[in-house]
Amino acid sequence: MKIVVCVKQVPDTEATMTVEDGKISWGDAQLIINPWDEYAVEAALNLTAEHGGEVVVLSMGAEDETEAIKHALAMGAGDAVLVSDPALAGSDNVAIAKTLAAGIQNIGEADLVLFGQQSVDTDTGLLPIQVARLLGWPAMLLVSHFDEVDPDARTLSVKRTLEEGKQLVDGTFPAVLSVTKDYAEPRYPSFMGIRKASRAQYPTWNLDDLGIDAPASVVSWKGVRVPPQREIIKEIIEGETPEEKAKNLVEKIMKEKVL
Repeated sequence: MKIVVCVKQVPDTEATMTVEDGKISWGDAQLIINPWDEYAVEAALNLTAEHGGEVVVLSMGAEDETEAIKHALAMGAGDAVLVSDPALAGSDNVAIAKTLAAGIQNIGEADLVLFGQQSVDTDTGLLPIQVARLLGWPAMLLVSHFDEVDPDARTLSVKRTLEEGKQLVDGTFPAVLSVTKDYAEPRYPSFMGIRKASRAQYPTWNLDDLGIDAPASVVSWKGVRVPPQREIIKEIIEGETPEEKAKNLVEKIMKEKVL
């Protein structure tokens, strides 16, 4: 069984975002693997440990954006691919989905493709379903547990965590899934895993390698600005009793035409 896990490099969740010259800046914040993606890597490693197979990590970004890949390899993933091309700078979800779908097809013979539930920077949660649509594969999102996986029959049964409860879903290979934090606590990379990941060699593919043109983005950011600061004035409403305070508050609200 071959499982492809898509991972993303994001700023540290403790970082403070600022706006400089109309663009978002994270300053010198450390870059890390998207925390949601760790659950997808953990699920892939557990599935292959139980049923056999391999885990391939797929990431998209600049050539020096390798922290997410290294973290996944240190957790135990066996191989990785980085998709990097200057023409992909500023890509929106539509363009990213087309690029990842082409990368998955180029890797070939994938039985399952796993994503984290969402990313902590863009936070749309749309990428798994977009990639599934492009591949023409079924999508099983918000998976919190794998009840049954049968690589020979190419079937699986999973449990989805929804706001209103749990949902049991049956599906077939190949499929695209997103994994929630309810699945299991991701393992910490071992010291040996970190050393191995630091020396790992893996291919970097550009658009020519994928055999596609630069996908057009549908959404573009024309600029970003910080909302103007509003002066906040606090005032204590006086009164001898709660009823009198409430009456004074209502009179003030009406006088200042708040309502």
